[in-house]
Amino acid sequence: MRLKHITKITLAIVCYLLVGNPAKADIEQQRTAFLTAESQLLARQDSTPPELPAILTEYPLYPYLQYLWLKEHLQENDKILNYLSSYQGYRYANLLRGKWLSYLASLELWQDFILNYQAFDNITLECQYYWANYQTGQHQLALTAAKRLWLVGSSQPHECELLFSALMASTSDPQALIWQRFELALRADNEAVADYLKRLMDKPNQTKADVWLKVHRKPSLIETDFSVGQDQQTAALFAHGIEKMAKTDLYRALVIWDKKLSQQLLDKALVGQIERQFAMALAYRKDKTAYSRFSPLDLTSDDTKEWRLRAALNEQNWQHVNDAFTGLTEHQQQLPEWQYWQARALEKMGDTAAAQTIFQKVANDRSYYGFLAADSVNEPYQLTNKPVELADNALEIMATTPEISAVKEWRSLGRDIEARRQWWYSVGKMDKNQIKIAAKLAQQWQWDQVAIFTLAKADYWDDLSLRFPMYYTNTIQQQAGLQNLDPAFVLGLIRQESIFDSNAQSSAGAKGLMQIMPKTGQQIARQLADNGHSAASLFDPDTNIRYGTYYYKQLLERFNGHFALATAAYNAGPGRVKQWLPEDALMPADVWVATIPFKETRKYVSAVLSYAVIYQNRLKTNAIKIKNLMLDIQPK
Repeated sequence: MRLKHITKITLAIVCYLLVGNPAKADIEQQRTAFLTAESQLLARQDSTPPELPAILTEYPLYPYLQYLWLKEHLQENDKILNYLSSYQGYRYANLLRGKWLSYLASLELWQDFILNYQAFDNITLECQYYWANYQTGQHQLALTAAKRLWLVGSSQPHECELLFSALMASTSDPQALIWQRFELALRADNEAVADYLKRLMDKPNQTKADVWLKVHRKPSLIETDFSVGQDQQTAALFAHGIEKMAKTDLYRALVIWDKKLSQQLLDKALVGQIERQFAMALAYRKDKTAYSRFSPLDLTSDDTKEWRLRAALNEQNWQHVNDAFTGLTEHQQQLPEWQYWQARALEKMGDTAAAQTIFQKVANDRSYYGFLAADSVNEPYQLTNKPVELADNALEIMATTPEISAVKEWRSLGRDIEARRQWWYSVGKMDKNQIKIAAKLAQQWQWDQVAIFTLAKADYWDDLSLRFPMYYTNTIQQQAGLQNLDPAFVLGLIRQESIFDSNAQSSAGAKGLMQIMPKTGQQIARQLADNGHSAASLFDPDTNIRYGTYYYKQLLERFNGHFALATAAYNAGPGRVKQWLPEDALMPADVWVATIPFKETRKYVSAVLSYAVIYQNRLKTNAIKIKNLMLDIQPK
């Protein structure tokens, strides 16, 4: 290495820190010593590390203590290389490498940077890596990457600027590159980046950019004569204005598009892109003209293929449903959701025998659509519980691995954020069999939310005891009884909302087991004459369940006892659900759920209904049948 040592540290102290003298110790003594050492390392500003007790060298968080010192002494390259080698694959080695690479870049030590670089999800380091390559003669590699990094609609770190300058200097038409990114920025609705790019343009392009910015801010300008496509760039401006207008005034944009499209010099790909956007927007609005807009398109994405089928469902045109099913990919056609709709279409079209065969197949799936199919052919629900099979010592072996031992220690110290970061970093390097073992270990630790998410990464869905824990059942049964609700529904809501994490808080501010917004909590408290209520009380399980069951019962009453509507309203709000009601005729409830515009709410409703079925099985009751919850939806 060609780095100069900025400070000198005695070899004995460094060795003591980075190697240590192994010693056995009681875990509580180690924790106490760790906290003291951590405090010292965080407080010290000089170059000499504090002396660490020998009892810490076998402690699971010892690598973290080493990291704390090394990240503040990045000039100690030999010690850093030793750490990276000793703890290869550890989370803190990965973090240290990122910090050290930034340090090497600051000193312009490009050969060392390239030698020690590893791919990160970090644009700054990526730009520095390709600039390092450029500086060391790998020009084509660097410039190819530079173009990819340049052509985005978002801002990029300032560390990319030297690389971008080299890109501009290497091309015969830098204005074309600037303009390409300008259009990408406007499509991403990023005016700040577009304004910055305009300043890089020559005068003629700045004049054009001003027009684009005006149309972006006021899309109605495309109705004037200047937007008629005399050339491809003005045609592209017209297309951009249409896309922008469609977001706020869909039907006006449709009228202008259909009227002026023939005047535009637009290529087929862009026309198809905009037509797909119109079709999707109409489908989101439950507009019955959406299917006809999809029909002439060359559908390429899975999402648009599915929305064509949803548009056919919204029409309740079963021939169209069947046609849309045949247009799905082979993979999509094997999914229970779409097989169910194929069977429904065949049944409605009179092919009962074929429909029954498909329903029988789908009924074997433990899911919302599996339960609907089972009801269609009067079959019992498939609720087999197959826990993950483990070797006798599998959990012990997993728990004693260095990285999982570190997770356990972070949890013991009450550092949940660090514990979770360490856990997911470790799980990310496991194969599926190891992930299943890790999930069972998390379950043993009663870390249920983490256990459930971990098992999902292994694509294993049959361990119902892990995936559907049973907590707070006494309170749930009591409060459900007061509201005349089935406890299985409350359990299903909690499982979907918080996975039984009483301290859960969403980005929007919803709190506790049933994720109640503070404002909603205040309203419920007034109605229940709960004078001691505060936002913090929503984290109390008893209070949260009491309020949540009361609120869900209110929604049921508001929507005439319809569970699908009340459940959708619990997620998206009653106002939106009212907007989604059919306009002028009854709609089958399964069709209504499948055509909910919001993917989150659509999945939410199907999940809660299916979870309620699973929880009634865990409660050893059999009162809930999906078909009894799916009454036809009344029009507005």
